[in-house]
Amino acid sequence: MHPEFDVDLLRTFVAVVDTGSFTKASATVHRSQAAVSMQVKRLETMLDTTLFARNTRNLALTRTGATLLEYARRMIALHEEAWSAIVRPDVAGRVVLGAPDDYVGSLLSPVLRRFSRLFPHVEIEIVCAQSTALAPMLADNRIDLAFVTRDRKLRGEFVRAEPIVWVGESTDTPVLAESPLPVGLYEPDCACRVNTLAALDAAGVRYRAAYTSASLMGLIATVDAGLAVVALARCSVPSRFAVLGEAHGLPEIAPLEIVVARSAQSNRPTCDFLAAQMVQDLGQSPGQGANRRAT
Repeated sequence: MHPEFDVDLLRTFVAVVDTGSFTKASATVHRSQAAVSMQVKRLETMLDTTLFARNTRNLALTRTGATLLEYARRMIALHEEAWSAIVRPDVAGRVVLGAPDDYVGSLLSPVLRRFSRLFPHVEIEIVCAQSTALAPMLADNRIDLAFVTRDRKLRGEFVRAEPIVWVGESTDTPVLAESPLPVGLYEPDCACRVNTLAALDAAGVRYRAAYTSASLMGLIATVDAGLAVVALARCSVPSRFAVLGEAHGLPEIAPLEIVVARSAQSNRPTCDFLAAQMVQDLGQSPGQGANRRAT
């Protein structure tokens, strides 16, 4: 008799593939890095095969690993669909979710994919805008939920602390030698901008606000052109950019607090389930603020 697949092991395996590392996968499945490694090893032992080519710089699947990945995704999806069909068969409706475009692309995609499997009859409308623009929309009930950066105008359930990192076109980008330092910034009142300027001022770094944009793409364009250094949420950094830091004369920046905020009219099951899904899938592990509530 063949051993049965453990769905939890398959979830961990898929998380490693999707995040590209055992460390990042540990946050996704809410386990330690050691536990993630042990689960993948258990799966390899059970199948008597190797799933990852570990002699490469970047984590890569073996041929067997690629085959298993296709089946693992299907098995997880079927498991979730079966659970939803039995436990939540009548959940239907519409949710309007607001979030910055970089959060949607880097953090929310897997959450929305899983939610759609669990609740296939719930329609989700996504409104992409900066956190500062979403605050009045939430207050006016134009959106139900907001996955946003916490500030004095936005309250909600704490999800995670997202680091802010400095980026440039390369580690030796010429703008680092300029004084005052040319910096690209988000719009006024944005928490990322506030934290960035506070760090520069505290460190006594001479700088000039060379470029300002409410759009992530606008700031990315300034870095691509070699015109400035920019501070971005780590989840938003394109892989082609170099991450800079104290070795380049740049100060550490306080992280962003990401919350799920709700409108006054969001007290209904569809909103409850989506908000819970975001906290569950993206919340930090115990000891990292997972149970904090922003106020």
